[in-house]
Amino acid sequence: MSLKRAAAITGLAELKPLKEPGELTALKLIATVAAQAIEDAGLEKRDLDGLLVGVPFSDPGMLYPAVAAEALGMRPRMLNIVDLGGASAAGMVWRAAAAIEAGMCRAVLCVMADLNRLGEQRPPLVSLHREFELPYGNFGANCGYALIARRHMFEYGTTPAQMAEVAVAQRKNALRNPLALFNDRPLTIEEVLASRLIVDPLHLYEIVSPCSGGAAVVVAAPEIARRGPHPPVWLLGAGEYCDHSTITYAPSLTSSSVKAAAEAAFKMAGAAPRDIDLVCPYDCYTITVIVTLEDAGFCAKGRGGPFVMEHDLSYEGDLPCNTHGGQLSFGQAGLAGGMSHVTEAARQLSGRADARQVKNARLAYVNGNGGIMSEQVSLVLERER
Repeated sequence: MSLKRAAAITGLAELKPLKEPGELTALKLIATVAAQAIEDAGLEKRDLDGLLVGVPFSDPGMLYPAVAAEALGMRPRMLNIVDLGGASAAGMVWRAAAAIEAGMCRAVLCVMADLNRLGEQRPPLVSLHREFELPYGNFGANCGYALIARRHMFEYGTTPAQMAEVAVAQRKNALRNPLALFNDRPLTIEEVLASRLIVDPLHLYEIVSPCSGGAAVVVAAPEIARRGPHPPVWLLGAGEYCDHSTITYAPSLTSSSVKAAAEAAFKMAGAAPRDIDLVCPYDCYTITVIVTLEDAGFCAKGRGGPFVMEHDLSYEGDLPCNTHGGQLSFGQAGLAGGMSHVTEAARQLSGRADARQVKNARLAYVNGNGGIMSEQVSLVLERER
């Protein structure tokens, strides 16, 4: 089965991340960003007959797609939750295209939003990690990604400066993005390494900053997408893979499921990493970008550290990477953080990235990452020919 050009992203919207959301709710953010995305696509609410939504950490509940549909005033023919952690947004795009290809619907709203209030504790969840790992010191994502970073350093000689370069390059991009949470000043490698050590070897500026916000895209059938006010951004290829849930059971700390997901996406697209004009890899931590670039085939395994030093990852460089600033400088609004990579790729390919526009961008690679390098979804997107 191929989804090559079965559907296109025809509308997008993204809210400026907030550190303190006040009295806002996740549903309010979903409604706001959904309305903006539908308007951006040149459509009316009645034109949308599909709905894919992520369940906010701040507002968990049963039958959430129906709750969101009711709040939005939609009556979809296809609706569902996509729960792949940070890979949810990328997973939504190909699921929307598959539903369109199957004739279930013609235009799908893919939306997610979340709140992170300072000092607010999320309700405890029943899980194997909580029962069998957390009591022994494996406290969530920071520890897991620190293990990956330390092992990568041990196996391949990756240096703290090389990891810090990812944050530095993406901050340069954020300076051109008025929506980015951190766009007031540039970063240096020295500043990254001088920032507070959170979990050895990861520093404060190498870790995403939780915030509140939301983002959405409209994925539509070809005849609808071509009538829109903006150039369609076609889904060319997609791949998905998962080989573990918690990091304890990962087959490897330094090789990930990105490889299988990316290979599938490139095969469907009929493209290769050398054809890609910009990359939008999930970047909850600096090491995530390095591992993703390796496993997606942009450089050899173990060469990610030298690779990011040898290439210019800014919007004007030879391999533009997370030109919106990535979540490291844009901000991570829960699951909506992963949607920022999709919206940025679509923005670039439709020629709407303004001061950070990549020249002659035709193909983009997007990767979503759930958990601790667990669920992986890769997309290859193409601008309208």
